[in-house]
Amino acid sequence: MQNLPSYIHNGQSHDLSAVNVEGVLTLDDVDLQGRTVLFRVDVNSPIEPSSGQILDDGRLRAIVPTLNRIQSSRVVLLSHQSRPGKADFTSMRKHSEVLSKIIGRPIDFIPDVCSDEALNQIAKMKDGDIIFLDNVRELEEEYGIKYDSNQETEITDIVTRLAQVSDVYLTDAFAAAHRRSPTLTGFTNHMPCIAGTLMEREISSLRLALRNPPRPYLAILGGAKCDDSVRVAENLISKGNVDKIAFVGVTGNLMLWVSGHDIGDRNKEFIKTSLNDHFQEAWNTAKRIHDNHPEMIFLPTDIAVDFDGERIQMTLQELPTENPIYDVGIETLKLIRPLVKDAGFVLWNGPASYFELPEFAFGTIEILNMCTETEAMTIIGGGHTSALVNSRGVSDRVTHNSTGGGSTMSFLSGYPMPVIASLKDSFIRFEKEISDLGLSK
Repeated sequence: MQNLPSYIHNGQSHDLSAVNVEGVLTLDDVDLQGRTVLFRVDVNSPIEPSSGQILDDGRLRAIVPTLNRIQSSRVVLLSHQSRPGKADFTSMRKHSEVLSKIIGRPIDFIPDVCSDEALNQIAKMKDGDIIFLDNVRELEEEYGIKYDSNQETEITDIVTRLAQVSDVYLTDAFAAAHRRSPTLTGFTNHMPCIAGTLMEREISSLRLALRNPPRPYLAILGGAKCDDSVRVAENLISKGNVDKIAFVGVTGNLMLWVSGHDIGDRNKEFIKTSLNDHFQEAWNTAKRIHDNHPEMIFLPTDIAVDFDGERIQMTLQELPTENPIYDVGIETLKLIRPLVKDAGFVLWNGPASYFELPEFAFGTIEILNMCTETEAMTIIGGGHTSALVNSRGVSDRVTHNSTGGGSTMSFLSGYPMPVIASLKDSFIRFEKEISDLGLSK
């Protein structure tokens, strides 16, 4: 594994290479030369519907390190794009073309997943060949059926057919690791299931956020998915490692409301509507955090609202407002800056503002600048925050920029991760058979 580097904060060394992925087969354990590798990735990307143009190729670039390590294998790529009924539900042809340009190697696109023709194409592959199969969510088995266990996904046609022509299953699909479907969890007992370079790094980096990170530990949680953010906050507090949690964005608005500030009916209604059935649960979690751990939380001290397209600063004393709160204020950012500067570890997930609007991008971009300037170890927790890091070309200035969105939040919330469970179960099943299968290094 390409482990995280050693890290020095306040003169103290932290050996981050010790944060390993226990109980999982990795590329360090196996020799895949000449083997047919079924490589499940998650390159679900933002797409311009009318042209099919991929707007952010960050997830495609993220799997390149693994592809570089299996150049002498016969690689069969599996992935999905969006979901049926959505405007960006398309084939994987464009993904195949973009990835081919990125790696400088030809990739054959097969407009099918597990038909006889697709299996024949796989069987004809030579060492070094790469095939990209079509969108797996075009199949009812993959997306239209709810599975109650990983075992149920193992007996599907997709799995049993593709297992006939593959030697090992390799996954870098961390962004879908919180989901359960045949191509994600169905190969557990059919063949050795291996974590790719990206999967290893994702698990190791995010595990560090839950296990003995460098201190002080600052979490910045924002975005509109308040229920996810407050669940993460509560789990981090329960682990006993986090020192301060700064709430920003819509989540910050919820926490202000919980703390007794009247944020205005319009902003309250937005939170209720966006959370829908999850509102009461999110409110209760936020209230527990506020009431039981007031010393650990940082709330915005001022805000910016949209007044007929103009950014207007407001103090909390000027609340309530019937204008939408779209950003944190300048004083809030001034107070967050020393928290980031003095931290040993920063976890940031979720924008501080409606950053798609230029007038309100300020807060989010300022926090990004803080994260790229600090000497602290910085983990960016996926989703919109990760996309911003990619778009501004500063991925190399943070310690880890997660490809996950919902999976990152599930991981940090302590929720079950079916894909990681599958990797661990496959390790138990095949660890002793690797040498017999001729796969050991």
